[in-house]
Amino acid sequence: MKRRSLLLSLLAASITTIACGNAMAEDGLSTILTRKVIRIAVPTDYPPYGAVGPDMVPRGYDIDMATLVAKKLNVKLELVPVTGPNRVAYLQTKKADLTISSLGKTPEREKVIDYSIAYAPFFDAVFGKKEITAKSYGDLSGKVIAVTRGSMQDEELSRMAPGAVIKRFEDNNGTVSAFLAGQAQMFATGTAVAAAIKVKDPSLSMDLKVILSNAPCYIGVLKDEPQLVAKLNEIIREAKSNGAIDEMSKKWLGAPAGPLPE
Repeated sequence: MKRRSLLLSLLAASITTIACGNAMAEDGLSTILTRKVIRIAVPTDYPPYGAVGPDMVPRGYDIDMATLVAKKLNVKLELVPVTGPNRVAYLQTKKADLTISSLGKTPEREKVIDYSIAYAPFFDAVFGKKEITAKSYGDLSGKVIAVTRGSMQDEELSRMAPGAVIKRFEDNNGTVSAFLAGQAQMFATGTAVAAAIKVKDPSLSMDLKVILSNAPCYIGVLKDEPQLVAKLNEIIREAKSNGAIDEMSKKWLGAPAGPLPE
């Protein structure tokens, strides 16, 4: 009987050890630290948050934030280029460990992913040709507006300007190109993105028509990864307190980030 009890105890201990090992293996933070590589989904078509420079190297606010996260975790950074429509899907299918891609927080997204605290400011707005008058959501009725499919701006337009004629494109380059080519009277994007377009072509007939929302950017994380979320929040809070976030914002957006929601 004593031998049988001993065997049962050893078996129980082995099962516990295996279970703990599996739990650790399933912990995203531990996996990243063990692998010594973090795969971060970033935009490469959405300046100044992420774009490919003349040297073909990605650069922007989101790329700087991804670099900071990797540095603080002491792991190698692997950038995974994504577009607006697939940035959450890449996370869900585990093609990336995180998404740092000017990602706003919505009730729909919160059902499938978790978030860090905010790391960057972001204003959504509708821009259009100067000769077009539009100062309210009602004024957008009947207007042809280009937008990136599945983006925050797409959701906001659909909800707040149901009378608008919304033309959806698969990425941000397609959205901007549609406006520039005259396929749309207006387009919806972030104010920083519109500012970058204007800097590139000062003669462009374009101004802000209607502000849709202030939607700060968050890091997207797979569901049920509390250790990883907590570590990201620690990194962001430190960067806020030591001025690194404000410096990134001044570098890419032209102004300090200011207060960001927790």
